[in-house]
Amino acid sequence: MIISLIGYMGSGKSTTGRDLAKTLGYEFIDLDQYIENKYELSVSEIFEKFGELGFRKREKETLAEILHKTNVVLSLGGGTPVYYDNIDVINTNSVSIFLRVQLPQLVKRLENKKHTRPLIAHLKDEEMMEFIAKHLFERNHFYQKAKHTISITNQSSSEVLNQIMDILKKEKI
Repeated sequence: MIISLIGYMGSGKSTTGRDLAKTLGYEFIDLDQYIENKYELSVSEIFEKFGELGFRKREKETLAEILHKTNVVLSLGGGTPVYYDNIDVINTNSVSIFLRVQLPQLVKRLENKKHTRPLIAHLKDEEMMEFIAKHLFERNHFYQKAKHTISITNQSSSEVLNQIMDILKKEKI
């Protein structure tokens, strides 16, 4: 079984994914890190060398490869569900969970991490809200196609983990 975590950057996919994998005894895979290891280039370098289309092609191929594994918690890149037919492939081959975080909370979470996020590194603090709002508007349609949604406000990581475990019990996993 594969559990795919979907959401915007800063929504907690990697942190939650690691905790969930540990709880279930599953392998944890962060798609972007997996791509970096596979191609021996950072995501930024792949974008520079091959463009966004080149990255998205490699991302799609790598996603298909991972979805053939078993017992995996997969943290997807924020843009992964948006391109090609990725969201349909994800839903067909995994239990997909959208970690929905409200805009103000996302901005707050990302303010201190701008330097580690190439997509927002160039933005001034006052530009982040508008940029993220625009992105969410474009991407939410795809995120909402996930089989399950968890709305995260101020829950602790253990509370989020408990919500996911409840979903998995209902899915009989």
